[in-house]
Amino acid sequence: MTPHALIPRNSLVWLLIAQIVALAPHLPRLPLWMAALWLGCALWRVQIQRMRWPYPGLLVRVLALVLVTTGVFLVQGTLIGLDAAVMLLLMLFMLKLLEMRKPRDALVVIYLGFFIVAAAFLFDQGIPLALFQCFSLLVLVAALVGLQQTPGRNDPARAMRTGGLLLLQAVPLMVVLFVLFPRIGPLWSVNAPGNQARTGLAESMAPADVAELARSGELAFRAAFDSTVPAQPQLYWRAMTLSRFDGRTWSRSRFTTAGTLPDWQPQGEPVSYRVIAPASNQPWVFSLRGASSEDERLLLTGDFMLQARRPLGQAMSYVASSRMDSLLQPEELDPLQQRVNLQLPLGVDPRSRAFAAELRQAHPEDADLVQALLGHFNREPFHYTLRPDPLGQHSNDEFLFDSRRGFCAHFAGAMTFVLRAAGIPARVVAGYQGGEINPRGNYVLVHQFDAHAWVEVWLPGQGWVSVDPTFQVAPERIERGLQEALAEEGSFLENSPLAVARYRDIGWLNDMRLFWDDLNYQWQLRVLGYQSERQLEFFRRWLGTADWQRIGVMSLGVLLLCMLPMALWILRPARRPRDPQRRAWHTLNRRLARLQLQAKTGEGPRDWQQRLEQILPGQRMELAAFFDEYIRLSYATAPDSAAPAATQLNLALRNLLRALPRTRPRRPITPLDLPGEGPRL
Repeated sequence: MTPHALIPRNSLVWLLIAQIVALAPHLPRLPLWMAALWLGCALWRVQIQRMRWPYPGLLVRVLALVLVTTGVFLVQGTLIGLDAAVMLLLMLFMLKLLEMRKPRDALVVIYLGFFIVAAAFLFDQGIPLALFQCFSLLVLVAALVGLQQTPGRNDPARAMRTGGLLLLQAVPLMVVLFVLFPRIGPLWSVNAPGNQARTGLAESMAPADVAELARSGELAFRAAFDSTVPAQPQLYWRAMTLSRFDGRTWSRSRFTTAGTLPDWQPQGEPVSYRVIAPASNQPWVFSLRGASSEDERLLLTGDFMLQARRPLGQAMSYVASSRMDSLLQPEELDPLQQRVNLQLPLGVDPRSRAFAAELRQAHPEDADLVQALLGHFNREPFHYTLRPDPLGQHSNDEFLFDSRRGFCAHFAGAMTFVLRAAGIPARVVAGYQGGEINPRGNYVLVHQFDAHAWVEVWLPGQGWVSVDPTFQVAPERIERGLQEALAEEGSFLENSPLAVARYRDIGWLNDMRLFWDDLNYQWQLRVLGYQSERQLEFFRRWLGTADWQRIGVMSLGVLLLCMLPMALWILRPARRPRDPQRRAWHTLNRRLARLQLQAKTGEGPRDWQQRLEQILPGQRMELAAFFDEYIRLSYATAPDSAAPAATQLNLALRNLLRALPRTRPRRPITPLDLPGEGPRL
């Protein structure tokens, strides 16, 4: 194909198919008018190919570029950032259809398609997308092959086969490079500042927010323990502390995480675990009480929380260790922390303040007052529900003394308010409680409906102590999960009828759900989580070294061992295909050998034909048709007649093979049996 040749029609079809496949994963994130833009570009390109419309002129192209840039700015609000860059790339990928004049322009479109495929991993790295992108690569490579096919030899199936073969040949090299090449941050590790935070905990807690999470069946994170999984009531996954209250909402205070880390006294046996947290575009991660980690990407804050140094723009795997009996800041609180954790807004909840004064008068000791307040939640007719009554301005008063219907956010917020009103430093802890053990992988699944809030109260000599008023009202929520706690009410995932977690009582469906989740867990752990730390661990275990010089030599040897046999196979001398008439001759010879009528040594085609016609007179027409075509093809001089003659020969062979008897005739054929022959005198 010369560089000045026009783009063949079959190549244009390949390009349009490749564009559809490459753009498909991006469509859910794009506005509808972008799909209309691609349809318009494709229609214009087809009309150009049919010579009905002209190529767009310079003015049209400049106007299209201005409109595209304006559209991106209106949708994203900026032209800077990853989201805007990807959208602009997608639009230019579409508009490039109108600029294609020569095959080299089509090559640019295909190369852009590879970038579009890679860009989809910026937003999702799941197994379904990875499998679909393998198909996208196959279509792009097939389009590349189809671009090299001449119009007279256009064969889509052959292009797909060749593209698949090329990809299969690249698999060994891909695996070797994935395992041995030094790990650097992948393209999709770049944070996307334009992305909004995904479903999960926010920096503030209002009862309605926690209720919304409790109605979601999405996965929050996974955690795998090195030893036995702790009991369900011990799985309090801390994410953040909420110390600021404005009368309606609890939120984070910057003073609780600032400054140096206070002293704490580790106690109890360490529990080690690995957490795989999905992308949330938020910095908090999840850990049990008394956590620590050697991961450089994490830090321990002043309120004893593990926190990522950067917002999670991608799924993150980290290892932590917890001593859940540790004493957190048991000595004293500094004046700033005292003030932050005793802060209450003026003029709200007067009955709660009076109740706190009564408790203080009856229980001078802080620890006794805390136990008395927990006993109040246990004795009084509080009801755990996701359908609480709406509350007014004095929300804690109305909840504690009027409705008494709510869930964890109501109980934790009300208890913290009363403790502060009684002069005891307290704060709300937001996170998750419990989880579902997947027996296939022996790890814990924590869903959004496991979101929970409890209380941390500071007691002299004991430090920050965790107490959970929800346990006093609905112990089944802590011991067996939210679904058991809401069994009578029937509100578990009531707004998510398609959530698979809602149907955990259906055995086969639950098994499929856990199997699929285990596949995703292994994918996250062994593929997406295969970063520098795990790579060095792999080298130490299997190569016995972490020295990059030795690893480089070994890697080169492995590459040679993998690529040399493939190179020899690719560069092998081409074998000439056997003549079609020779293949037909041997096929018939093998079939007739069952009847002991195979060709004799030195026997020509006509002699063999005459002998067979004497023994098999019923197949005389099929024998004549086959041998006539065989002789004609064997002695043909015109090359153009070879292909159709071979087709006729194969057809005659099939007819003859169908007509042959299964067994040889019982007696030899005599001249008397031949038609037209009479007895000779």
